Amino acid sequence: MAYGFFTIFWRDMIRFVRFKTLLVSSLLQPALWMAFFGIAMSSNFDKLTAGLPVPAGAHVVGYLTFMGAGIIAMTTLFTSLFSGIVILFDKNWGLMREILASPTDRNQIILGIALSGVTKSFIQAVIIMAFGIAIGAAFFAGFTPVQTAIGVAGILAFVALFALGFLFLSAAIAISMESPEGLQGIMTLLTMPIFFASNALYPIDTFPEILKIISIYNPLTLLINGIRYFAIGPDFVAMGKHYAITQGDVLLSFAGLIVFAAIMFAFAYWRFGKAVVT
Repeated sequence: MAYGFFTIFWRDMIRFVRFKTLLVSSLLQPALWMAFFGIAMSSNFDKLTAGLPVPAGAHVVGYLTFMGAGIIAMTTLFTSLFSGIVILFDKNWGLMREILASPTDRNQIILGIALSGVTKSFIQAVIIMAFGIAIGAAFFAGFTPVQTAIGVAGILAFVALFALGFLFLSAAIAISMESPEGLQGIMTLLTMPIFFASNALYPIDTFPEILKIISIYNPLTLLINGIRYFAIGPDFVAMGKHYAITQGDVLLSFAGLIVFAAIMFAFAYWRFGKAVVT
C-alpha cells in the first residue's frame, strides 16, 4: 500500500523534473507577471496613493508586494488544477488501467498524485518568494530570522491545503474525462473566475455585493489572506487601504481551506470509486 503510494508520487516528480519545458514555463510565467505587470502597475499605484494618511502602527507596502502574494496563489492554483492532466494521459495510454487493476488502493492513487502536486507547489512558492524579494517585493521586511522561518512555514501550510483541494478537484474531473482538450477547457473555464473574483490583484471592498460575498468565500482569497499575513504582517496599508488581519481571521481562512480540501477529497474519492477505465 505505502509502496504504491510512494511509487505514484515519485513517478510524477521524475516526470516533472525531466520535462524541462514544463518545469521552466511553470516558473517563468509567474516571474514574468511579477517582473512586468507587478513593476509596471506598482509605479502607477504607488504614485497615486503616495501622501495618503497611514493609521498608527501600520506600515505602507508597495503594489508589487501586495500583488506578489496573489502571484504565489495564482501559481498554486494553475499548478494544482492542471495536474489532473497526468491522470488523463495515464488513462489514454493504458497505464491507469494497470494501476487500478493492481492491489494499490484507489485512495493511494489520489494521495500520491496530491502529494506530488503539493511538492511542486512548495518548490514554486519558495522560488517565487525569492524572486519577488530579488526584484523589490518587501516580503518578511523587518522580520527576525525566527519570524521569517515561521512566516515561510505558515505560507507553505496554507499553500499545501489550498493545493490539496484543487488537486483533488482536478483528479476527480480528469478521471471522468476522455480528452485532454475537454479537460483543458474546463480548467481554463475555472481558473479565470476563481482568480479575478479574489483579492489577488486588488481590494474587494468595492465589488458589487454578490461578487463580494463570492470573493470572501473564494478559496483563493482565503489562501491570499494567509500569505499576506505571514509574508507582510498583520497590519499594513496597500493601495490606500488599511489591512488589519487578526489571528482569528487567519484561523478562519485556514479552517475554510481545511473544509474545502475535505469536500474535494470526498468528491475525488467518489469519482475514483465509480471510475471504469478500459
